[in-house]
Amino acid sequence: MRIVTYCWPEAACGTTVERFLRRQGVSRRVLIDLKNTPGGLTLDGAPVRTIDRLPAHGELRLCLPETDRSDTIPQADVPVEIVYEDEDFFVVNKQAGVAVHPSPQNRENTLANGLAALYARRDEPFVFRSIGRLDKNTSGLLVLAKNALSAGLLTEMAAKRIMRHTYLAVCAGTLPECGTIDAPIGRADGSVIRREVRADGDPAVTHFERLAVRDGYSLARVWLDTGRTHQIRVHFAHIGHPLPGDFLYCPDTSRIGRHALHAHTLSLRQPVTGEPLTFTAPLPADMRVFFPDFPG
Repeated sequence: MRIVTYCWPEAACGTTVERFLRRQGVSRRVLIDLKNTPGGLTLDGAPVRTIDRLPAHGELRLCLPETDRSDTIPQADVPVEIVYEDEDFFVVNKQAGVAVHPSPQNRENTLANGLAALYARRDEPFVFRSIGRLDKNTSGLLVLAKNALSAGLLTEMAAKRIMRHTYLAVCAGTLPECGTIDAPIGRADGSVIRREVRADGDPAVTHFERLAVRDGYSLARVWLDTGRTHQIRVHFAHIGHPLPGDFLYCPDTSRIGRHALHAHTLSLRQPVTGEPLTFTAPLPADMRVFFPDFPG
């Protein structure tokens, strides 16, 4: 059970409990769960309703039991590299070749399976709550919420671009020193998974900075204003600098067996306390082959 407490400034006196908590990012669903939980929502130790108004001073206490379960996800021996963990979320460094979610074609070699096994070893109820996603063959940092409150807060943070990733990408050829690719992306005709730049696509904006050039390849730091499917891969292929190893957009596996893309840094705020946090995952070995002297 996650217990969270809130205090408020004098200016919030007279605000309803519901309005105050909604302003803190607490979702309607969490509020409903709190209402249905004995002792779920208290003010200075006494039960309080969401329609009640806040006094000048006090402490709201939220007791959040785990009501969801992900018992249908089988446990499997999939490595889970935890970069950070607290009461509300994990940051993991996902390996290339490991999908995030199970699918009908891949039921056991996923990050969810590895976390199911981890929770079983800890004898804790397991719920899989991935915030955002990474393609199976993209390595690097990913956020996973540990309770319903943090899931809502982190999802809102991601939607508002308060949670920020930067990526490292190896690209064919010599990139300009920096640039922005502003080109809409949509599904390619006749394909379920392939995407392409097309006039009727969704807006997509990618920024990059060239960090190094070696042996016909560039290393770029990349960040996004949007989050379209395959956005980085499609955009760099579109400007003539595809990612090597990309089976869809540059099927050259002579140097690397997957698209050369890594979620390198992650910046966000702790969802409950607001503390700013930044994490880094080193360039993996298969991408370091291209740039062995890269320090990160």
